Amino acid sequence: MVQIGDPTLRKALSFGTGCAVVIQDDALEITITRVRPGGARIIATTRIEGFRELPAAEWGIEYGKFLSRHNGRHLAAYAILPRNEVIVRQISLPGVDDKDVANAIRYQLDSLHPYGEDDIYADWKRLGATPHFLIGIAEKTVVDRYTALFTEAGIKLAGFTLSAAAVYAAHRLLQQPRAGGFLAVHHLEAGPASEVELYGESPAKPVFSALFDMPAERAIGLALSELRLSSENPPVDLADVLPPLSGAPSDYDFSRAGRSRSALSYAASLAAACPHLGATVNLLPAELRVSTSRLHYVPTAVLSVILLLMGVGLALQGSWHDRRYSELIQAEMRKLEPAARKIEKLDQQTQQVSARINALAEFRSRTRSDLEVLQELTRILAPPAWVNGMDINRTTVQLSGEAEQAEGLLRVLDSSPLLQNSEFMMPITRGGAGETFRIRSQREVRR
Repeated sequence: MVQIGDPTLRKALSFGTGCAVVIQDDALEITITRVRPGGARIIATTRIEGFRELPAAEWGIEYGKFLSRHNGRHLAAYAILPRNEVIVRQISLPGVDDKDVANAIRYQLDSLHPYGEDDIYADWKRLGATPHFLIGIAEKTVVDRYTALFTEAGIKLAGFTLSAAAVYAAHRLLQQPRAGGFLAVHHLEAGPASEVELYGESPAKPVFSALFDMPAERAIGLALSELRLSSENPPVDLADVLPPLSGAPSDYDFSRAGRSRSALSYAASLAAACPHLGATVNLLPAELRVSTSRLHYVPTAVLSVILLLMGVGLALQGSWHDRRYSELIQAEMRKLEPAARKIEKLDQQTQQVSARINALAEFRSRTRSDLEVLQELTRILAPPAWVNGMDINRTTVQLSGEAEQAEGLLRVLDSSPLLQNSEFMMPITRGGAGETFRIRSQREVRR
């Protein structure tokens, strides 16, 4: 099993809650354990007796109620198969790359079990950073039988694993492995059993797991020989190689015998709590496995939050850009405002100068126009008619004088292109040399 090598990092990442089911001859032993960097705490334990004889739905309900009482309905259990129903092997593949390991193991797999090629489920994990691999093998009929049983009971399974794989992972959780090796006996403090299950580690053999149908002393001697450990190294109870408990329910048996009896279930729950620190051997087909932790929702939740934040950001981006653009425009306007005022002042001055120029031009043109009117009057009022008074302004011309026939002067004046609407301002009177008149004519103002 590939492990994170840095002890500090491993401890910092030790978060999780696991549920383990140890399948025994006549009972199921169930343990829920919560793991934190500060230690491991057993949340609850229970035991279902006679599960093989009872209807699966009946003890499945009991199991479901147990999880519900302890807020564990989301947990998928790791089940420990009985040691006598699995084969545990260890092989060494020095110099083999990870991508070639599967083919190398399958090439040797037929020589590691007595069953047909298509009659087994097998899985393997690398032992730390070594070239050694722990291999678990079980008959398909065994795994399928338990799968059907747990499915009928309504129990979610994360996998079927081995006692050796669970102990190997649990032994390295929250602590450093024992230097020099050790030999652990299941139920050593709980009293003699019909069969002796042993687990050990040593420099010569990274993992040793065996079930002996013989006296304990002889089994221990054979195991020490296999591990190449000195007989002076006494065997220990399996509970002694597991991380110490930081807490447990009030009804938990803290005696050495009680801890010995529950050691395997405790080890399996530790391995189930932190699979991210080193996945264990799993003989359950991948398509039947159920996630055992809420942590698999974390990536989805994180991505959802990121997507939400991006959506909010996009929604606010338009208004932010508009506000920013407006601020930049206002800043540029403030910079250009003095120049704009100067230009506006110059425009006003230009208009004033232009008005003066136009006035001067108009004044010059007015004199010329008046001279044209005077010249026109001189032309059309031929002698003996004469004028003794004349008033010329921009709109009218007023004449006073004498003529032989004053009455025809109106027609003469209106015939000029510079005069129109001529009229007498007073009645015609008879003077000494002719008729006296006073006429007002409208000017045709040229523009």
